[in-house]
Amino acid sequence: MKEGEEKKPSSKKSEDMAKNTSTAEGKTMTTNQGLKVNDTNNSLKAGERGATLLEDFILREKITHFDHERIPERIVHARGSGAHGYFELYESQEEITKAGIFTDTSRKTPVFVRFSTVAGSKGSADLARDVRGFAVKFYTEEGIFDLVGNNMPIFFIQDAMKFPDLIHSVKPEPDREIPQAASAHDTFYDFVSRATETLHNQIWLMSDRAIPRSFRMMEGFGIHTFKLVNKEGKVSFVKFHWKPKLGVQSVTWDEAVKIHGADSDFHRRDLWDAIESGNYPEWELGVQVVPEEDEHKFDFDLLDPTKLIPEEMVPVKRIGKMVLNRNPDNFFAETEQVAFHPGHVVPGIDFTNDPLLQGRLFSYTDTQLSRLGSPNFPEIPINRPVNEVHNNQRDAHMRMTINKGKTAYFPNSIGGGCPHLAKMAEGGFTTAEERIDARKIRGRSESFSDHFSQPALFYRSLKDFEKEHVAEAYSFELGKCTMEHIKSRMLWIINQIDENLAKKVSENLGMKVPEDIERPINQAIGADADVEKHQPGKKKNYLDQSEALSQTYLKSESIEARKIAILVSDGFSGEAYGNMKKALEAKGAVAAIVATHGGEVTCDKDKKHKVDAALMTTESVLFDAVYVPGGKKSIDMLMKQAKAKKFINEALKHCKAIAIDSEGEELFNATYGKDFKDDEAVFINKDASAFIKAIAKHRNWKREEAAKAIPA
Repeated sequence: MKEGEEKKPSSKKSEDMAKNTSTAEGKTMTTNQGLKVNDTNNSLKAGERGATLLEDFILREKITHFDHERIPERIVHARGSGAHGYFELYESQEEITKAGIFTDTSRKTPVFVRFSTVAGSKGSADLARDVRGFAVKFYTEEGIFDLVGNNMPIFFIQDAMKFPDLIHSVKPEPDREIPQAASAHDTFYDFVSRATETLHNQIWLMSDRAIPRSFRMMEGFGIHTFKLVNKEGKVSFVKFHWKPKLGVQSVTWDEAVKIHGADSDFHRRDLWDAIESGNYPEWELGVQVVPEEDEHKFDFDLLDPTKLIPEEMVPVKRIGKMVLNRNPDNFFAETEQVAFHPGHVVPGIDFTNDPLLQGRLFSYTDTQLSRLGSPNFPEIPINRPVNEVHNNQRDAHMRMTINKGKTAYFPNSIGGGCPHLAKMAEGGFTTAEERIDARKIRGRSESFSDHFSQPALFYRSLKDFEKEHVAEAYSFELGKCTMEHIKSRMLWIINQIDENLAKKVSENLGMKVPEDIERPINQAIGADADVEKHQPGKKKNYLDQSEALSQTYLKSESIEARKIAILVSDGFSGEAYGNMKKALEAKGAVAAIVATHGGEVTCDKDKKHKVDAALMTTESVLFDAVYVPGGKKSIDMLMKQAKAKKFINEALKHCKAIAIDSEGEELFNATYGKDFKDDEAVFINKDASAFIKAIAKHRNWKREEAAKAIPA
């Protein structure tokens, strides 16, 4: 070869290596070391329902690579909001746990909570259709306890080995890096339709739960089944629930789309403003407790994170409350640097062999090392426990603790044997004993193979308007897919959940529900697994309905921090406005003046009032209800504003409460309101108390069908 001449690759393989490119078409899966892989769906366990084994180098390689994909932004849950608060226990739960946080009623335990969306980047908008993270850090006297959950009680997948696949499918497609913070695209539904374990969480994602009105109006769930252990060593299984004081409420999809443009920080602003105004968000902590001996009495597996326990089968016992009463002082130092981990537990709380939980116990530490850059992340103030920390861990990047003395090992005599080991009686953590007698296997329990029963139960339990929203969501999402075979496969699967739902979606897509599709459906199994054994069977009906699965189950009469738009111009009725404002604020609501111009607006008593938002700078979707006081001059000005009419029309379309006084009826008649005067959430010249009750109900969903005629 002549000097300066570039050596040519000698084969297609060497050419690809020279370009550092790769294509998977027609190729066998391997590890990064070139080892052929015959199962990338199941972690290595001590028996089908046993604990995940640390020796699983394939799991570690896959998750380690996934955890380090991006820095410093979180790979999932990147878009978040946080707040400080406290937790108080109602009564001791010592019969089921020795955890001090659940036995000592004299404590007021500090907490930090982070809410988040899952799929979007840090700069994405708040109102994406998505699962919401609901992570709580308890600063207990025995150490940190992190309850790392979501606003939905189940997860998409059953084994942590599948988590990178799930997130890769829902993230922006890698060739185009679109769509951002959205599941409505081919790769997600290709995955969902081939891994049917996802269907339960996926139908929750299509419900109103995926577009909450506020973080303050979301339930929270620990997702996994954990263990509680009492002083005698008796074990119980537990699922954790957060029940919001303000009930569970959502926005419509049409509103969500418009809120994206009007205020992409809608949820973040709502949480901040509520706390700043003294309307502190509050949740009750509930537990579903199952005695260890009843583990196998259900028609589903307690270790399956895609399954919930219906409250009709095991009631939720409310054992304490959490109040958020302080905003962070610095977003980065607190909300961005807070590090949660499901492995942060205290004595009295322990893990089960849930294979998703087992994988998370490894993954979260690995993620924090990547994101925060050091094993010293617990020394960041927001992550520090309130009790003292003493161990023999030293040095590493960004070490803050200055350890004194000669010894950093155990056992020792030079340091007097310190720090010494804690005895169980002194509060030392001990793992609950569990007999393990199993074959080492990479597989999955057949008891995890029921994929249709709980999605069907969820859909049956919804109110009619909620069912309609699910059908519309599926129609929108699948309508965004471009590949017909994926849409067809999804229609067949939806039909297994509910035939009426599939019929509605297929009609909206202009497609037919296929009678059968190419098998296998479920590919969340290994290459050598018994395919038919792991196919989802026909749905079971072990419960006709579960009322708690509908958002209407958790009701509230409170209108705390609800934003009411007072639509005015110069010359509005000061008396009517004053009376309504007083009534609303007495109940904790925010009465905001929306005027035809900014600055100040003058009422008919020649008194000036500060304008909270000019019509040109705000939208009806940012408010929970609308009130129009009288005043002829004001109404005459509003009649000339097309956006004033649009403001009312949108409130009508989105089923919100509307109150009108005196001359305001003229403006109302100039909108689609003239067709809704008999609506139970429209009040013309009525007492404020009825309006307030309607706001507390959030929406009048009975209006929805008729309101579809109002232009978007």
